[in-house]
Parts: sequence; structure tokens; C-alpha cells
Amino acid sequence: MASTCFEKCASRKHKENDLALGEMSCSDRCVAKYLEAQEKVGVVLQKANEAQMAQQKSLQDMQNALGN
Repeated sequence: MASTCFEKCASRKHKENDLALGEMSCSDRCVAKYLEAQEKVGVVLQKANEAQMAQQKSLQDMQNALGN
């Protein structure tokens, strides 16, 4: 994330030790978008995991019912 946002936002003609205001704003937005995307991916994966666990429980319940 850091290298991607830096490559996207930092000037190629970087002569100063600090980032310019526009570069800092760009970096802030880039990081915020990255974190938002990661959160959305996490939610989707969590829902998929919960669905898979429910399916496994249902399968095991059916196997137990047939076995008894």
C-alpha cells in the first residue's frame, strides 16, 4: 500500500525532504481508499465464511440424522 500510494502521488522530481501539500492529500486519499476496499473485502469474506460454516453444519446434521 505504501509503495503503491507513494508511486502514484509523489512527484518524480522530488527535491525536498517533505511531501508537498498536494502529494500529502493524494497519499491520504489513496490510503483511505485502500483501507475502505480492504474493509469491504473483509466483510464479503466473513459472509462467505459464515455461509460455508452453516452449510457444513447442515451437512453434518443431515449425516447425524441418517446415522441415528
